[in-house]
Amino acid sequence: MPLKLATAVATCCVLLGGFLAAAPAAAVDIRCSGVDLPVTGPVGEPATVHGQLCLPDGPAPKAVQLLVHGGTYNSSYWDLPYDPGRYSYQRDMAKNGYATFAADQLGSGRSSKPFSLPLLLPVLARSMHEVIGHLRAGRAGGAPFEKVVIVGHSVGSGIVAAEASTYQDVDGVILSGMTHLPSVPALTLGVLFGLQPAFADDRLGSLGSDPLYFTTKPGARTGLFYATENADPRVIEADEATKDQVSVPGMGTVAVFGIVLPATKAIRVPVFQAIGEKDILFCGLFALRNCSSARTLRPSEAPYYRPEAKLSTYVLPGAGHSLALHRNASAYRDATRAWLRDQVGIAVP
Repeated sequence: MPLKLATAVATCCVLLGGFLAAAPAAAVDIRCSGVDLPVTGPVGEPATVHGQLCLPDGPAPKAVQLLVHGGTYNSSYWDLPYDPGRYSYQRDMAKNGYATFAADQLGSGRSSKPFSLPLLLPVLARSMHEVIGHLRAGRAGGAPFEKVVIVGHSVGSGIVAAEASTYQDVDGVILSGMTHLPSVPALTLGVLFGLQPAFADDRLGSLGSDPLYFTTKPGARTGLFYATENADPRVIEADEATKDQVSVPGMGTVAVFGIVLPATKAIRVPVFQAIGEKDILFCGLFALRNCSSARTLRPSEAPYYRPEAKLSTYVLPGAGHSLALHRNASAYRDATRAWLRDQVGIAVP
């Protein structure tokens, strides 16, 4: 009888242990809130950068990622209002214990919209430098951050490169959706046939933008930003519904001085460069960049960085330009967290 009882108890323990092992982890609460931060406008006037701060539940982390969107986007790129459990960079990072601040660039989202002509790369980089100062001082969310990693996408990566190289005020740099040799034919066709003045757009026209603010034409984002076989059509719909405007002079100076002429050469902290395998704007024959893997990409990009950058490259298979919005974007976020842990020393318990 004791043997039978012991056997029964052991069996129950095994079954219970198996149940506990298989049970899903408890949902992690996150906190996201809007924040307005004062910055300097193009001609020295007061301006505001709006952003969304997302934190995991509990004490605020000691590090934060400052997220800088690309042209014709706003901070929604990092927190798309569709299936956030799969596509929100911010909410996924928070669930894994990381803090993020997604900024609306000057001229877009809920940030100030100054006259577009003087809204050039140095102004955009300076505004992000001022945001970094606010983050370190605890003016966003009340808790000062000891480490700041600045993260860019596309045109935003050019702004990030200029900010990091000019001000030397960050602990790590993440560049996504860019290489140093864009596909000139693809970009030219995209500008000629994919863009229009924002005032002519049915949704953005009410902003009253000046003629040098542009956005994408209806439907153009699909071909420019996505590998459709790896994208949910409803994501593309949400992308279209939240699209924004970009200063053409600003985009031009970012492209030339932030991407083509390597501002990255002055970055002295670790760099993680991520790209979609099927990004037609920065990869392939006309870009002279082999984006089939991180191993093939790194040799062509490494000359644009100092040894201190310890360049890490990453290619998201089957993804287009807006790699964070493709079906397999979770792999890109996992790789980012691994790099933050291994190269910048930012880990969560």
